[in-house]
Amino acid sequence: MEARKAINDPPIDGVSVRPLRVIPDERGKILHMLRADQPPFDTFGEIYFSCVYPGAIKAWHIHRRMTLNYAVPYGMIKLVLYDDRAGSPTHGQLMEIFSGESNYVLVTVPPMVWNGFKGIGTMMAIVANCATLPHDPDEIDRRDPFASDIPYDWSLKHG
Repeated sequence: MEARKAINDPPIDGVSVRPLRVIPDERGKILHMLRADQPPFDTFGEIYFSCVYPGAIKAWHIHRRMTLNYAVPYGMIKLVLYDDRAGSPTHGQLMEIFSGESNYVLVTVPPMVWNGFKGIGTMMAIVANCATLPHDPDEIDRRDPFASDIPYDWSLKHG
């Protein structure tokens, strides 16, 4: 099993990472996220914002039916995905995506892919998620960030 996937490696099956447009001017900037007339938009369920402090981990969770569309307009996170879907061509693979102000991207995560994120840098990050379904507590499963059945180490990696 491959231990890590970086943003330049092939993604987990069904995951997409798309650069997003930033339009700066002397007044500030516009940050695009998702349009109904462009891929990967499917359907609208809800949008919410999750704030994470530097070093804090919000993991692991998996959705049975919901597709997630993550963008980080403020701060930076390390988003980690794990594919344990039986029959998936990327079964057992991990993927790390550094997302936020230094790499403004839209990450689409299909159902049944474990995901979580860690705040990195020196300020709180804001993670926007435009999900395809409204939140349903019966549709989500959670695991501890340090669960041994997901082979990932959240510690800072040097060198």
